Amino acid sequence: MSRTALIVIDVQESFRVRPNWQLVNHPDIAERVDRLVRTARDKGDLVVWVLHTEPGTGGAFDPVNGHVRLIDGLEPLPGEPILTKTSHNAFTTTNLQQLLTQHGVGEIVVSGIRTEQCCETTARVASDLGYDVVFVADATATMALAHWSIRDEAGVDEILADPRTLTAEQVVERTEYALAGRFATIRTLDEFTGVPVSS
Repeated sequence: MSRTALIVIDVQESFRVRPNWQLVNHPDIAERVDRLVRTARDKGDLVVWVLHTEPGTGGAFDPVNGHVRLIDGLEPLPGEPILTKTSHNAFTTTNLQQLLTQHGVGEIVVSGIRTEQCCETTARVASDLGYDVVFVADATATMALAHWSIRDEAGVDEILADPRTLTAEQVVERTEYALAGRFATIRTLDEFTGVPVSS
């Protein structure tokens, strides 16, 4: 019988030091992911932590600046792999596939930051590699997304004022539409953990 692995993607301080963090839909992403991690451990699933790095860029994802670390409150256990990647998906620039093969993993559960970027890309690649993929959309986080023509230089106020901007909720919904039934099964945090979020 194959195992399940929870892949925690880019839940790192790099995002919290950028101005657009104020646009994030789930500022409590670390707590959401921690619920998933605890459930996965209880089930005996493999937990794999992935961090995004952009060495030499001088930005928030450059390891020299100290932000390429898990958001405070998330603690890998000894033996839980921590991978660093330089691509959007968690496979191309890491040994993730070999690791999953070694552990007999046939299903992966995707969580992390950003919903439509590294999380969605990882889910698509995993599906193409033959894994059963569960995408826990409310255990991912993203931000309002500016139109491509202004994205690189736009400030937060400009993004919010532009009628072409997609809200974080719209980004998540489009991601779910694209993945569901084709690349992944969409599940909620409550469905996965069996414990409703306390309000």
